[in-house]
Amino acid sequence: MYLIRHGESEGNVQKIIQGQTDYPLSEAGMLQAEKLGRAFAEVNLDAVYSSDLTRAADTAAKIAGSIPVKEDMLLREVFLGPLEGKTRAELEADYPELAHKSVVTSGIPGTETFDMLTERCRSFVHYLHHEHQDDHIACVSHGGFISILLMYFIAGDAWHQWNRPFLIGNTGITKVYMDEMGQVKLHYTNDQCHLHDTISHTRG
Repeated sequence: MYLIRHGESEGNVQKIIQGQTDYPLSEAGMLQAEKLGRAFAEVNLDAVYSSDLTRAADTAAKIAGSIPVKEDMLLREVFLGPLEGKTRAELEADYPELAHKSVVTSGIPGTETFDMLTERCRSFVHYLHHEHQDDHIACVSHGGFISILLMYFIAGDAWHQWNRPFLIGNTGITKVYMDEMGQVKLHYTNDQCHLHDTISHTRG
């Protein structure tokens, strides 16, 4: 399974906390998505999933080819409620307790809770395990949710005790293997070689 973050969005350009607010790809993000599509041109995929947010769905379209993209709200970014639309500077002024902390696991009232995120991860992994054994699939999502999903793979329901060790750049590719028992092995994270016109792991 390939887990892929969307290309650069207009929210990224403005350095805004996006959460589930729907920002489109920036001009640079569209170019990144094109390069991502070329990197996947020789990868045989059985299914392509995407968050239903525009920045992810438009990125997924570039790698899907003739495969229909299945949009799924389970792949959305973490809902950040009152934090969405703020810059990091505004965030730290309004919520000084968030200085040097990850906003996706802030626990601020009105944001998606640990329990809600755990259930999202559990539901998505359960679905993939039962629907796509022996398949090669790509899932286009968001940096916060991908990092949480990776922590869930490693630590299960205790994922939130980790301090977000995975940072995923725009169109960064992470590859994992899931066996018949649902156990996951991490192969690599945040491969962005396609952005630099070098050989990418997706081809090997």
